[in-house]
Amino acid sequence: MQSRRAFLANTAAASTVIALPTIVPSSALGLDGNVAPSERITMGILGCGGRGTYDLGIFLQQPEVQFVAVCDVRSERRDAGKKLVDDRYTNTDCTTYRDMFEMFGRKDIDAVLIATGDRWHTLASILAAKSGKDIYCEKPCSMTIGESRALADGIRHYGRIYQAGTQRRNIGNFMHAVHLAHSGRLGKLHTVHANTLAPATNHDWLPGEPEPDRESVDWDRWLGPTPWRPYNAAYVAGRWRGYFDFHGGGILEWGAHTIDLCQWACHMDQTTPVHFEPQGSTVVARYANGIKLVMRDTGWLGMGTCSVRFEGDEGWIETGDSGNMLLGPSSLKSEFREFTDAGTDPTTHIREFLRCVKSRGVPAANADVAAQTHIAAHAAYIASQLGRTIQFDPVKESFVNDDEANRMRSRAYRAPWRA
Repeated sequence: MQSRRAFLANTAAASTVIALPTIVPSSALGLDGNVAPSERITMGILGCGGRGTYDLGIFLQQPEVQFVAVCDVRSERRDAGKKLVDDRYTNTDCTTYRDMFEMFGRKDIDAVLIATGDRWHTLASILAAKSGKDIYCEKPCSMTIGESRALADGIRHYGRIYQAGTQRRNIGNFMHAVHLAHSGRLGKLHTVHANTLAPATNHDWLPGEPEPDRESVDWDRWLGPTPWRPYNAAYVAGRWRGYFDFHGGGILEWGAHTIDLCQWACHMDQTTPVHFEPQGSTVVARYANGIKLVMRDTGWLGMGTCSVRFEGDEGWIETGDSGNMLLGPSSLKSEFREFTDAGTDPTTHIREFLRCVKSRGVPAANADVAAQTHIAAHAAYIASQLGRTIQFDPVKESFVNDDEANRMRSRAYRAPWRA
């Protein structure tokens, strides 16, 4: 049995230990501008190329974000992404992956930034959602009408937060232009214009080259669901755009942004045009209510890339990535505003995504909105490829009495991939 003296001695020693001050880093308590670990959003990135690296840099500036993983099929990009993350946190904790399934399998990751090439966006987003991750995905979000529908249905089925990288929905000058359209200051809208690129794509293949070691470049995983073809270094260096198997054409490239803004301005986020008529590099579409959507690559007024123009029976506004705008008639001059945020900067868009991850709210560029924009862009591209006018049923998401166009609503996936 312990003596009274021993008991008192042990109690005193324990009291001494308890009385010592416990030093807890301010970052663990959410002090000094830090966010407590319980409030942080743990993230990984899939695809660490040019745009992915840019987006990653913006995410790393957000105090509630903690990146823990970088995944890319190219070793040099994995290493570069890890260095960016480790330098930000002054440690070496970021893990690199070649296989996205290993990263998606981590239970401690809340959300992922997907910035691969276009061919992977839909499938990777669905797989991430199935793994319980929220998703910020770069645009274009899909390669076909069928993928657009699969994306929206998949995100809804798995109950995840999804933000398409169409950041202009959260850029001041574009928001102001849409506000004028919604407020009636332009009168009744009759025509909206979306700045797109020339729609044509190339069906050729680049010549085959010796395939690199899988750890250096995993060519099979780089191709993903697209048809097999021989390796060529130009593809993985970023020069895959313009090739049909990897790219949805110029209408989709910028239209993912600008058609999106036009749909928003017209209150058409839940539908698409019903009529698509190609006119050279331009496609003119009409909604069921008669509003005209003009997708064109020429004739703009110098407001910058990804410009849009909204025309009503009482006025018009044109604006673009410069932040500048032109309005008419003179009675609308009082609606002029100056904006300094660039259309390419996703900061405010990312901030909205992070708020929605925490609140479980619906982002501006959610999967349903993105799907309708992309379906409109794909339908316009199909009209351009066919070189003739086509009619579209937005409810059935199919072309009216046109088997040839309907066969182009989807593309075959290479085994074993499926949406």
